[in-house]
Order: sequence, then C-alpha cells, then structure tokens
Amino acid sequence: MEVPQNIQHQLTQFQQLQQQAQAVTVQKQNLDIQIQETESALEELKKTDENADVFKTAGNLLIKVDRNEINEELEEKIETLKLREKTMTRQEERVMKKLQEMQSSIQEAMQNQAQ
Repeated sequence: MEVPQNIQHQLTQFQQLQQQAQAVTVQKQNLDIQIQETESALEELKKTDENADVFKTAGNLLIKVDRNEINEELEEKIETLKLREKTMTRQEERVMKKLQEMQSSIQEAMQNQAQ
C-alpha cells in the first residue's frame, strides 16, 4: 500500500518537529547545567573569607574582581538563566503538544486510508 502524498507531507513535518523538540530539550539541558554551575560558584563564593582575593576567568586569563561585584554578577546571571529556562520550558511544552496533535492527525489519516 502506497502512502498518499498528504500523509507523506505530514510525516515529514512530524519528523522536523521531532528534531525541533530534540534541539529545544538539549538547549534546556544546557541551561540547567549553566544554572547549576553558576549556583555552585555563588555558593563557593559565600563560603570564602570576606578578605580573600576573588578572580574570574576571561578567556585564558584570571582577573581579580571585586567580591561584591562578582556576587551581584552571578546572581543576575542566575536570574537571567532561569528566565531563559522558563521560556525554553514553555517552548518545549508547545512543541510536545503540537507533536501529539500531529501524531493523532497522522494516525487518523492512516486509519481512514486503510478503510
């Protein structure tokens, strides 16, 4: 039995949407890792002595920075990353919902074709 052109087109769109869902998931996982690393750095900073020198990386260099400035910078970075993570979560949910709808549509079309 040959698959009709319209169903083939739907299957192609479905595969593209699966790839998009996978890319969104990977981006979200990367954001999660960045959040964890930044939170860990902030925790370590809080554990250090108030008078300790603090450095941050800039390419291949370590640059001495003001403790309060880097603390604020890390907190802002966490906030920004969490906002991006929420956006990615919403995007992931939309893509997954669309995948489910397309899957149902394709299954229905295939069943109608078989009849």
